[in-house]
Amino acid sequence: MTVLEQPAAAAPESFSATVRRLASAQKGATGAPAYSRFVNRPLGRLLAALAYRAGLTPNAVTAISAVFTALGIALLALARPSVPMGLAVAGCLVLGYALDSADGQVARLRGGGSPAGEWLDHMVDAAKASSLHLAVLVGWYRADVVDGAWLLVPLGYCVVDAVTYFGTMLNEALRAQHGAATRAQPTAERVGVGRSLLTLPTDYGLLACIFVLFGAPALFVPAYTALFLAAAGFLALASIKWFREMGRLPR
Repeated sequence: MTVLEQPAAAAPESFSATVRRLASAQKGATGAPAYSRFVNRPLGRLLAALAYRAGLTPNAVTAISAVFTALGIALLALARPSVPMGLAVAGCLVLGYALDSADGQVARLRGGGSPAGEWLDHMVDAAKASSLHLAVLVGWYRADVVDGAWLLVPLGYCVVDAVTYFGTMLNEALRAQHGAATRAQPTAERVGVGRSLLTLPTDYGLLACIFVLFGAPALFVPAYTALFLAAAGFLALASIKWFREMGRLPR
């Protein structure tokens, strides 16, 4: 993890200076989808600067992120679909996602993260990846707003997201174990905007945003289903690529 140089102790660092310091050492990710790259990272940077100046630890920011995400998921499962409910869910998920980006940035501002902090962050992400779609399933079933066959969509989405998350983590672990470069390592590669836009349908941030439509099933169901099909297609293609990459790792 990149450690940011601390400013001179002669004068307190301003909020804008903290944001600029973060931007200068922003961790990259090859092929990051458009929302995560152009919206969530800058928003997370602002929240990280606020959290840092408030004296919050990275684990505290992770916990706050988990609370907002859990609140949005609970609303999906327990509240009857409506326009205000959809706006509240989307707001909670978007803020939770931005704070998920902020915790690592706070760690860099404080001089580096810890294995325990990274473990906590990934555990929260893993829980979010599955429980969000299960909450959609429960919410649809309780409110009886869709035919029974549509309940297979959140079930399938749950499987796809869980397998994608596991595959991503497993790839990193195997690359590190066999001495190959991991995606978490700093890179000078510049990824074009086109690739980020191409992977946008698989972006969690876009998924979070479409919950503004949850109170209008006629709009939300096809949009959610389209994102599920895009995620499933991505997993199918990525699995072939990942398998070939693993086959090229040194024994």
